[in-house]
Amino acid sequence: MNSDSDSDPLPTTDDTAAILIPGLPNDVAASILSRVPYSHHARLKSTCKAWKTVLSSNHFLHSLKRNHLLCIFPQDPSTATSYLFDPSEVAWCPLPPMPCNPNVYGRCNFAAVAFGAHIYILGGSLFDARSFPINRPSASSSTFRFNFCDFSWEHRAPMLSPRGSFACAALPSTGHILVAGGGSRHVIFGAAGSRIRFAERYDVERDCWVAVDSLPDFRAGCVGFVGGDGREFWVVGGYSASRTVSGVFPVDEYCRDAVVMGLEDGAWREVGDMWGDGERIRAGKIVVVDDHGCPAVFMLEMNEILRYDMSSNRWLFESRVPRRAPHSSPFGFVAVEHELYILTHSYDDDYFRTRRSRNSKRTGTMIFQIYNPKKKTWRTLVTKSPFTYPVDIKNSVLSSICL
Repeated sequence: MNSDSDSDPLPTTDDTAAILIPGLPNDVAASILSRVPYSHHARLKSTCKAWKTVLSSNHFLHSLKRNHLLCIFPQDPSTATSYLFDPSEVAWCPLPPMPCNPNVYGRCNFAAVAFGAHIYILGGSLFDARSFPINRPSASSSTFRFNFCDFSWEHRAPMLSPRGSFACAALPSTGHILVAGGGSRHVIFGAAGSRIRFAERYDVERDCWVAVDSLPDFRAGCVGFVGGDGREFWVVGGYSASRTVSGVFPVDEYCRDAVVMGLEDGAWREVGDMWGDGERIRAGKIVVVDDHGCPAVFMLEMNEILRYDMSSNRWLFESRVPRRAPHSSPFGFVAVEHELYILTHSYDDDYFRTRRSRNSKRTGTMIFQIYNPKKKTWRTLVTKSPFTYPVDIKNSVLSSICL
């Protein structure tokens, strides 16, 4: 911040209201505020009008030091409180609820993708009180954007095809978000639901969706990322069909391969079988670590971490989670900066033995087991959970963002 004209985003119509800290020039005061971690900004904004103005400005947000945050959406963001977690400060910050539609509820399997100073919530599976049968989920095409500057949600243009459990990836260099595949699957209905092939591209600046060539086959539950030095869109994992056991119970048929779209010509090509002969297909969660434009793809299956080797087109053993989750609870899996975060949400043992009064707001513990793929080392971070109820961390939607 070299000059008032460049650094002072405050209004000039009322000099008194524009004073940040009495007795200090605004550029010095703004420099002091910029050293406060973003996870504390929401509380600081209520101090005075001048602080709210400067903390909500784009210029101020871009002047902050790099701050990697983790977003946790445990349930439908329009009805349940979601949280930001700042690993460097071990601090939590609640997010405001997403705009609510009274006719739909139970949104899950949506995608959360970071783009600039925003988090986009795309699609998902939900229940619609206006549809029949009401106990079957339907896919959503809705798009919401959370603005980290003014800490608010806004509607954006809906996708062309409703979808949940789909692949998506951001392309900051071109200002686009790509989505592909998906369907109407819901977490409580197993293999039920539809699959689609459609793919489309979102122009962030123009707020519009454009259809692109569809996937070679139906695929849902997949993960997308940008590879090939930013020239390819990869769609990995997922399931393409389902079969029944004893003619009654639906079971997913998991995909053994991947498909890749060239971003220049828009054509898809298929990548062969990723699993060796006699090797069972893993169906774990997949995350991508962006290592200076070179993506590293990891899968968490039970308590093992596998790494995808593009040269051999195989999933290889990488490491094992050192500490199993208590009470056999599942793990959450997300990449933050250049590390892998394995999340466990648990309550104290006495909480499981005796349920106290309903008015007692007991909080549990959030355990982060963090793996560094470069150093191949583990570290543990334990913090008090902000959630006052048991969280299904396996089916929570996790996303990281760098401000």
